[in-house]
Amino acid sequence: MSDDVRNVETALSTISEHWQPHRLTSVNDYDVKVVKLQGEFVWHTHPDTDELFMVIRGELTIQLRDRDVVLGPNDIFVVPKGVEHCPKAAEEVHAILFEPKGTVNTGDAGGDMTAQLREFDEDGPEMP
Repeated sequence: MSDDVRNVETALSTISEHWQPHRLTSVNDYDVKVVKLQGEFVWHTHPDTDELFMVIRGELTIQLRDRDVVLGPNDIFVVPKGVEHCPKAAEEVHAILFEPKGTVNTGDAGGDMTAQLREFDEDGPEMP
């Protein structure tokens, strides 16, 4: 990935499917991903890494086994590694994720909602 300027809103405008993160850029060994979310995801954990959520637009609830965390625009929450969680959004949410390269969106759960990470390319169509 080049070191060109990336625009979050432009990247989000290219996403048509929910729960399908697109790599916007990378920082050292971490990916910065943009994603649109709607509905309920799957309960899962990331045994070896924390996961950062930053909401750009909408309201996202991160369900934890002992509480719910509600995020609005410009809110950030870090799910600690090994903590079971399930994101859900009644209406469409635009968000940024920050996590180590190779992190699978469904963590240890796998299944039909596991995404193939795509890269955002401002000069052309999204790349698988």
